[in-house]
Amino acid sequence: MNQDISRRHFLKLSGLSIIGISSLSPLIVRGSSKPLIIMDQAGGVIVADPTKCVGCRRCELACTEYNDGKAQPSIARVKVNRNLNFGPKGLQLDQRGPGNWGNGLIIQDLCKQCAHPVPCANACPNDAIIVKPPTNARMVDVHKCVGCKLCLSSCPWEMMVFDKEKNKATKCFLCNGKPKCVEACPAESLSYVSWHDLTGWAPRRASGGTFLPAKKAARCIECHKK
Repeated sequence: MNQDISRRHFLKLSGLSIIGISSLSPLIVRGSSKPLIIMDQAGGVIVADPTKCVGCRRCELACTEYNDGKAQPSIARVKVNRNLNFGPKGLQLDQRGPGNWGNGLIIQDLCKQCAHPVPCANACPNDAIIVKPPTNARMVDVHKCVGCKLCLSSCPWEMMVFDKEKNKATKCFLCNGKPKCVEACPAESLSYVSWHDLTGWAPRRASGGTFLPAKKAARCIECHKK
């Protein structure tokens, strides 16, 4: 260890270490008595171009008609909003000022398919938010969901929705790789692309992502030992 190590030698050793850890990690997870809550990275994500959106909200209808069998935009996994409106009383602002992000554009809010740690999954005390193949999208398992709504308050972008009729939370699972909102958009303002991290540049709507049940906090020690 006291010998000088060249940069090339160091990179080789680092690469071998990473390969070794990667090959062992599935065995560690399977053999652990306390299952870890690491989630595989999603294979895709839906992105929006607000400059093309015409505010028709067909995406919301397509989402709920396909997933819920009813036309109910309030539980759509895509949210379309403007917040800047002109009317008989002049300029009126909604809850977030001029447009969702501080301008007059019509904004489509979508699930970011967060990488680990996933705020909504971490908050769920029943492990009801799972990875859904083949896209590896984060999805609510309705059989495990008890309607506690902790996931709703944990999402920094307020993209969890709640069906009061079913008393279940729900979220975007990319329609198994063929998002209906993308197909329904007449302006082609929505696109389904390979996953990339959107959490860094998308403004947060709520503090969210801070709640972690005690049992899950204990599991995290397995990976985040000091």
